[in-house]
Amino acid sequence: MAYDDDTSLGGTGARTRAVHGGTRRSQWGEVSEAIFLTQGFVYDSAEAAEARFQECGPDEFIYARYGNPTVRMFEDRIAQLEGAEDAFATASGMAAVNGALTSILKAGDRVVSSRALFGSCIYILESILGRYGVEVVFVDGTDLDAWREAVTPGTTAVFLETISNPALEVVDLPAVAAIAREAGALTIVDNVFATPVYSRAVEQGADLVIYSTTKHIDGQGRALGGVILGSREMIRGRIEPYMKHTGGSMSPFTAWVMLKGLETLDLRVRAQAENARAMAQAISGDPRLARVIHPSLPDHPQAEVAQTLTGGECTLLAIDLAGGQEAAFRFLNALKVMVISNNLGDAKSIVTHPATTTHQRLSDEQKETLGITPGLIRISAGIEDTADLIADLRAALDAV
Repeated sequence: MAYDDDTSLGGTGARTRAVHGGTRRSQWGEVSEAIFLTQGFVYDSAEAAEARFQECGPDEFIYARYGNPTVRMFEDRIAQLEGAEDAFATASGMAAVNGALTSILKAGDRVVSSRALFGSCIYILESILGRYGVEVVFVDGTDLDAWREAVTPGTTAVFLETISNPALEVVDLPAVAAIAREAGALTIVDNVFATPVYSRAVEQGADLVIYSTTKHIDGQGRALGGVILGSREMIRGRIEPYMKHTGGSMSPFTAWVMLKGLETLDLRVRAQAENARAMAQAISGDPRLARVIHPSLPDHPQAEVAQTLTGGECTLLAIDLAGGQEAAFRFLNALKVMVISNNLGDAKSIVTHPATTTHQRLSDEQKETLGITPGLIRISAGIEDTADLIADLRAALDAV
């Protein structure tokens, strides 16, 4: 089958790349990208099979675990959007985190990580990497002096969330990347909260950028997925061999879902960020709340850094009910528009109680350090009418 590889676009804007980047069309000229639901590929001859296994061309494939036309379209498109040379799509966001770390690390290596992370990321760093002889050091990601002290020569990599889950700490990525580079370490960034719409992680120094495509990129609660982005040498030389042999590749159907998600990503994320900002401003200062956290608010501890990194935009906010867990549960149960779930980045507004769900396995001391109080609620703004969301918030606060 012949492909029309649409890598040369008539425009260079982000929305244009998100709609058209990496498009490959068959001889039938389909408008919507084709889904190639096949696990293997046929060769014209034994000699062709031998040649393919020795070296694959840009549109040649061996096995779906190694690569697939639909998956390759998604990888090319998101790489163009992110400004990275290449990408490898994975079965889930955590497959991407695990693959990015374990493909480059070995026993005796040293990783310095920000301490404010999603619970599963902490598990990989503490329980899995530590089990195999990788030294892991956690620091306050917002403290550049702590990074400078911990990232010593011989450090293999640093790992961070640009905006942390769930308390929205913002890490100064360019500064941390510079510290890592001086020590000869790679910078690996989980960029989910910053999104490809508002972040320039590659430009700001990241060597590898990770997304859970389950979140904003799908954005409609349909499929799990992840992606690792970086230089072609890093992706095809280090990431791909590890991922294809350990089985963490994205399925063709999921890649098609993610391609459809990319088409509306910019529109959805900007609407979500507008709603998150409006909600944060509407309830900031409410006496029933110990705090309202959003990077755009002037009282956010890293407001200046956030302005540099993402223009202060974020699709999430967090609120801390003064009445603790009892008040938090009353608030959650009183909501009518927003739904209780543990996902984020969805077109639907989603609320989460991290202390009892996504971060429940952490010790009380860890939760306290990370600002995960019994009253903390993470709110992922959807694309509903802003007035309806604010009314829902205020009614739920009244119920508290």
